[in-house]
Order: sequence, then C-alpha cells, then structure tokens
Amino acid sequence: MNAATEISNVDTRAIQAMDSASYMHPFTDTKELAAKGARVIVKGDGIYVWDSEGKKILDGMSGLWCVNVGYGRKSLAEAAYKQMNVLPYYNSFFNTTNVPAVELAKAIVGIAPDGFHHVFFTGSGSEGNDTIFRMVRRYWDLQGQSQKKTFIARNNAYHGSTVCGASLGGMKDMHAQGDLPIPGIAHIEQPYYFEHGKGMSEDEFGLKSARWLEDKILAIGADKVAAFIGEPVQGAGGVIIPPRTYWPEIQRICRKYDVLLVSDEVICGFGRTGQWFGCQTFGYQPDLITFAKGVTSGYIPLGGVLVGDRVAQVLIEKGGDFNHGFTYSGHPVACAVALENIAILKRENLVPRIHDDVGPYLKAKFEALVDHPLVGIANAIGLMAGLLLVRNKATMERFDANQPVGVVCRGHMFNNGVIMRHVGDRMIIAPPFVITREQIDEMMALIRRCLDATLDDIKARGWL
Repeated sequence: MNAATEISNVDTRAIQAMDSASYMHPFTDTKELAAKGARVIVKGDGIYVWDSEGKKILDGMSGLWCVNVGYGRKSLAEAAYKQMNVLPYYNSFFNTTNVPAVELAKAIVGIAPDGFHHVFFTGSGSEGNDTIFRMVRRYWDLQGQSQKKTFIARNNAYHGSTVCGASLGGMKDMHAQGDLPIPGIAHIEQPYYFEHGKGMSEDEFGLKSARWLEDKILAIGADKVAAFIGEPVQGAGGVIIPPRTYWPEIQRICRKYDVLLVSDEVICGFGRTGQWFGCQTFGYQPDLITFAKGVTSGYIPLGGVLVGDRVAQVLIEKGGDFNHGFTYSGHPVACAVALENIAILKRENLVPRIHDDVGPYLKAKFEALVDHPLVGIANAIGLMAGLLLVRNKATMERFDANQPVGVVCRGHMFNNGVIMRHVGDRMIIAPPFVITREQIDEMMALIRRCLDATLDDIKARGWL
C-alpha cells in the first residue's frame, strides 16, 4: 500500500470527531482544539510526515526531539517484532533480568562519558528525573547526611511533567497548576545571555550566571543542598545555549560544596549536540545523567539514568534494597529497539556526521536568518537551533505579551509545510539526524518564506 492509498483511507472528519470526544491531549486547550479539529498525522518517512489531507510536512522537530534516525526504519520495527515473539515482557523485580536489558545497559555504558558503569531503566525522561530525585536523597542518607535534600534547578528549564519533574523544572505555567514546586526544590535564573548578559561578554556572563548557583547554595546552606540539575542546552525553554564558560564553572562550584551534578540529557543525549552526550560537548563531568527520547528514536517509550561511579558504589555497597522502580523498567521490547537504534547511529556514523558535517552546515545556514527583519538573534549547536522574533532589530525591542507572534509564526510554518516549534517569541528546530545538506537548504527556504508571511501578517494586525 503506497502513501496516497494510506492517506485516502483515513476519514479526517471522523477521526477529528472521535478525537474531540475521547482524547485529552497533553499541553493543549482541549476545548479550543475541539472547535477547530486536530491535525491528523498518518505517515512518516525519513524527515517528512504526511497528514490525513495529503500535506507533506518537513519535520523540523524530530517528532518531539526524538525521531533522530528518521521515520520508516524497518529494522527498528523488526527488532520489536522479533523480541515480541520471543519474550514480549517480563519484569526486572525479584532478582530477575532479561537479555535485551542487560545488553542495552552494556551498550549505553560503552558510549557513556568516563566514570559511568551502571544504568537504571525507566519508561520516560520524567520518570528518570523522579528516579534521580529519590536516588540522590538515598545516596546522602547512606552517607550519613540526610539533611542534604534540596535540589537546585533553573527557571525556564524543563525536567518532565510528573509532580517531581514539573517541580524540578522552572516553567511557571506548570507550577501554577497543582501548587508546585514541591518542598525541597529551589531555582536560580537561566543562563540566557540575551536577557541577562547586557554589558558583558558572553564568557563573562557565563561565569556570572554560573555563580548564581554558588549564591543559592550559600543562601540555603551547603550542608542542605543535595544536587544541581540542568539541561546542557535548555531545549523546551527555547534552545538556550549557555556560554562556553558556564558549565565548567558550574562543575567547579558543585565540587567545591560537595553537591551532586545532574545532567538532564533527555534531549541532548545520544548525539543531538554532535557528541554522544551534551556534557561532553560542554566539557563537564556530571554524577548522574538522565536519558530518554533519542535512546529509541521515539519508536517505543524508554528512559533511564546513567549512574556515575561515585553514586553507584555507595548505593550498591551500602544501600541494600533501593525501593523504587517501574513495571516497565528494562522492558525487553523497548530495550531491543534501543539496541538496534544505537547500532544504526554507529553504523551510519550519525553522531560524527552531526559534529563534522550537517551540524556546522545547519549552524551557518540558520544563523544567517539574522538578516531577516523579524529576527533579532539566531544560534545553533549540533542539530538544534533557535531564533528570537523581535519588533525592532535596532533596539531589540520584543513584542508585547498580548501579541503572540510565536503562535502566528508557528501557524505559517505548519501551513507551508515545515514544523518549527514556538516557545514564546522564540522559534526552534531540532531535525532528524538523517537530514541532508540539500534538505537543510529546503528547510531554510521554507522558514524564510514563513518568516516573510509572519511579517506580512503582523503588519496587517497592526503589531508593527
């Protein structure tokens, strides 16, 4: 069956009606969506998806930062099918294991930064950060320092949607729903040079913003601070790329005050920045690493935690039972898919290709968008990039809060065949690793066309 047949067999209106009647979407105004009807995606191949109306769309977001090896990978489907026929499920509780989970743990350790030899599996990145929250507190308990409980994170960071994950994150709209954050979590400002670095060089700002962590540790008391958690690049926060001086200084401060350093690599892990893990790109050594998304390229849910030797040794030698886990920890089918996904990344040299070829090419093309009348800044690293929409390039004046320019721009993107996400007045991309230079050119042309359409639109609205 070809793509046209597959699409024509979908009754868009019927699916939209069922969707409105039964499906509550994440991060969505369900009432508003029901009024206009959801976009129905029915097929994916390479870097493209098709909706039920036959529109071909270049997926500039890899699904949700995750379809790194592209759509339509038969070997991933075959890995799942083969494992389902042998052992579709068994748990990892009660002194039991399974072959794919063991092999995957070994494979991940094989590509991890130095000092990581253990993996704890979860079903998602949110569950991974929940695991770290409990694991870190358990570590300090076993060290006789049970008062070290507080986690420090950053404003505008995203660490998941569970109660703990959302609390660790610094998204104010999430905190407003559910009386978050939970106790024992504090936040510092994000290292966003555009907002906070005026009058300084980027290197100077990197050091200053890192020292906000030291200020917070001293305010709380170093004897009470358990860990600092951060994304190498703040993804859902708008692709906020920190200055090169930031992370080494963060590491120095954590070591000085005996605070564990957690690198949330749900987005950056498995190659997105041009190294296997983002901490390698930015030159720091964490104690724990959260992963998900790219470990299976989103083909099946899987997440986990890489546990550094410092923490693992204490948990193993002193800890006894770690009373934490999930039904799907080490799910054999998910692990089998992840093994094949990592094999694809290695076989096709996709991570070095990002570092040496398509990453630098995307950076050059994307940062050239700064010549557009609406674009104030544009920057990229590896295969992730973000730009800021501004009202006035000369003064870098931003749009008013009641002028959702990002929403308008996102609409033009979708309508013209490219997926580019908005985060407030920032527009971001994170395309699949298999994208070619020619496809980057195609994506840039579409983005420019949509920026032009956005400019015309907001002029008509009277926003300029």
